[in-house]
Amino acid sequence: MKKPDIKGKIRKIRNLKKEDVIAYWKGRHERRERILEARRNSAFAKKMQPVYAFMNRFSLIFHALLACIINFTIEAISRHSLAAAWNYMTGTPLVFLYNAFMIFVTFSIVYLFKRRIFVRIIISALWIILGIANGYILLKRVTPFNAQDLKIAGDGIALINNYCNGFEVVVIAIGAAALVVWLVSMWRRGGQYTGKIHHVASLLGIVVCCILYTFVTNAAIDKRVVSTYFGNIAFAYEDYGLPYCFSASLFNTGISEPNGYTKKKMAKINKNGELNKSTTSRSSDELPNIIVVQLESYFDVANAEFFTTSEDACPNLHNLYQNYSSGYFKVPSVGAGTANTEFEVLTGMNLRYFGPGEYPYKTYSKKHPTESAATALAALGYGTHALHDNTGNFYSRANVFNNMGFDTFTSKEFMNVLQTTENGWAKDEILTQHIMEAMDTSDQEDFVFTVSVQGHGNYPETQLIENPKIKVEGIEDEALKNKWEYYVNQVYEMDQFVGDLIKAVEARKEPSVVVFYGDHLPTMGRPAEDLKSRYLYNTNYVIWDNVGLQKQDKNIPAYQLMSEILNRLDIHSGTVFNYHQQRKGTKNYLSDLELLQYDILCSSSEYVKVGSRLVYSTCSLNPAENSEICNKFLSEHKNFEAVKLFPDIKRVDGNENYLTLIPQIHGTDGFFIAAFTRTE
Repeated sequence: MKKPDIKGKIRKIRNLKKEDVIAYWKGRHERRERILEARRNSAFAKKMQPVYAFMNRFSLIFHALLACIINFTIEAISRHSLAAAWNYMTGTPLVFLYNAFMIFVTFSIVYLFKRRIFVRIIISALWIILGIANGYILLKRVTPFNAQDLKIAGDGIALINNYCNGFEVVVIAIGAAALVVWLVSMWRRGGQYTGKIHHVASLLGIVVCCILYTFVTNAAIDKRVVSTYFGNIAFAYEDYGLPYCFSASLFNTGISEPNGYTKKKMAKINKNGELNKSTTSRSSDELPNIIVVQLESYFDVANAEFFTTSEDACPNLHNLYQNYSSGYFKVPSVGAGTANTEFEVLTGMNLRYFGPGEYPYKTYSKKHPTESAATALAALGYGTHALHDNTGNFYSRANVFNNMGFDTFTSKEFMNVLQTTENGWAKDEILTQHIMEAMDTSDQEDFVFTVSVQGHGNYPETQLIENPKIKVEGIEDEALKNKWEYYVNQVYEMDQFVGDLIKAVEARKEPSVVVFYGDHLPTMGRPAEDLKSRYLYNTNYVIWDNVGLQKQDKNIPAYQLMSEILNRLDIHSGTVFNYHQQRKGTKNYLSDLELLQYDILCSSSEYVKVGSRLVYSTCSLNPAENSEICNKFLSEHKNFEAVKLFPDIKRVDGNENYLTLIPQIHGTDGFFIAAFTRTE
């Protein structure tokens, strides 16, 4: 082997002149042109010229075929089955063709480029990558890959261990590197269109395709080929296809301005400030502690008609159902979407008025202060606490609960979790201790909102529990039986937690109300006919108390739960909760609720008087959640200007108007504060 002349190369670099660099790149370019010319004049290229000419002439037809192939491919990857993709295509051909047309429209941009083959490869690769990402995500969780995952990319890096092991991370990295190398190769080797590029005609063609797509989409919605409401985002992806559902989660988010929204209308709804009052007839000694417990994937398994259990799976809850107010609990999602049920309960807002697949926890409430049950009860002197026996950044709860006004948030990181399920989730028994500790931190009445995790899927098809306390009977399929038996035994242990919590609350001898409800049905894919309620959006709730509330059984939607509890306690606080209490069952109740939700979330700055201040703060050091939000606000609201707060405190981010607090510099938690004065 020849020894490398390292000294010679170093000497050559030292003596390198500008003319040498220019000559090198010129020679390289000339060699590249000779190679391309040789390829264009090769025997193979000459044979393919008629084929290329034919394909260019009928490129729209070939784009349509390619779009169908890509659509089928990504659905097969997402569904982990060629047969499932075939059934989707043949069973709902209009949905399949609609999604293929969406992909077809994206190919319209190729006519703006000489390197049309390369652009087609890029577009195809992006769609295939989307399918692979969704297929991989669905191996790890129930919720499909959606635009909200892109918006929380920072959290995704922190949560990568939840979805990937070390080997998978390496494989993904190698695959990404290989894709980049291949794309570079195709850029260099791919042929170019030899005809003239008609840019104006190409742009007009793109515009026509987009307009046509808009008309087709409206027609598809009108004819119910697709839907704008996703009760279960996982089911929606199966029913309406990956391209449509992902694009809906990307573009149709938040809450749009409703028809009829005006300041005059809002003043009429608010009744001169009636909705903003915080009142109660109870004295401070009579105000009870309010504990709300969200049980993960819980419903009363006695309502299932397709199996029986060897003994009662939830005796404590059944006892509560018989003696206290209870009923069906209507939730906004099925099989997934825990945070959306949570959002409805805490805010009183109806998610039907948000975009399809929306998770306010990942968008609005993650970045903005949000009126909630915590702020409503804090106005009456309550201490407010949130608990969750899973990680604090799951669904961005650490940020969300702070923005919702909770005094404290205790997550899994601050719990000594010793008992876990066979699938690795914390058992809910740990929560009783921490609920009691949260109530001990304050002298006043407490509002404690608790999110459990024990009932979380996936549910194993093999028998993981050696000697199950509860056995399931009546299901012939062994894998399905194992899944339900595992779930039922988790429900049994969750029920034991319910019993223990009630005993602990009783032992405090304080006036208290404890609410239990299920956030959604477990992810088992059962039809509504298998349930006594004949409705997939029903779980169960019960309200225990020691303050003498009369038993009133009724069915309640999630967004009305807190207003119902507060009303029965003669507590009237919180704009949306007051609205429910005053307007439920009246004319235009739901349409005015949509107006009120939009007004609260999107128009708060309009209520700042001239000369008054609007304050924005977060417990984050992420510029995307801090200075970028503030700069965008100023660019969109010319009648506001930034105000410098606490001028004596050292600035660390280069912006004199905003204040960022850094632990190692200021001796505080990480924090961001900005204020704006309305000038006109």
